[in-house]
Amino acid sequence: MPIAELRLERHTPDATIEVLDDLVDVYAQVYNVPPYVDDPFFTPEMFRDRLRLATEMPGFECLSAQTGDGSMIGLVHGVTLPADRAWWVSLGALRPAELAEATAAGAVGWLRELMVLPGHGRRGVGRRLHDEWIAGRGQRWTTLTCIPDNEPAHGAYLRWGYKIMGQIKHADDSPVYDAMALPNPPVA
Repeated sequence: MPIAELRLERHTPDATIEVLDDLVDVYAQVYNVPPYVDDPFFTPEMFRDRLRLATEMPGFECLSAQTGDGSMIGLVHGVTLPADRAWWVSLGALRPAELAEATAAGAVGWLRELMVLPGHGRRGVGRRLHDEWIAGRGQRWTTLTCIPDNEPAHGAYLRWGYKIMGQIKHADDSPVYDAMALPNPPVA
């Protein structure tokens, strides 16, 4: 599919709930591979619950990617990073001072999830979603967490300029993640 046929759509919290089943379908296809398929943390039901809760957080926004025929092939969603978020606080002194200050000021986005359906990867869809989500926020930094073995995503984030701050866990039953940060281009 040529990238020109790709359409990105922004979803408010309410609009996200309206297309929740489509978003969960994308998630279910993306995470239907080892090691995620047998991990209770990565079930479609858990994603649905996490996404519903995220829609209630400050700064929530979701973007979806559709093909020319309207089929959803990817998504990104995130929020404004809360300064008291457990994974963020657990990094302690590993957080750059400028980033910690920006977080306290509400100037940091937390890209919670970015995914593209199998068969549509490595065509720039993920990068388009990523860049458009950041551009629409006007925040000075973007943070995310990524499982170190999650390739090609982990490698892409590093190529896109993210720096690893340290490792965290989102919950006792979650895997270990690299916490990463990216300074955003200045807003014109």
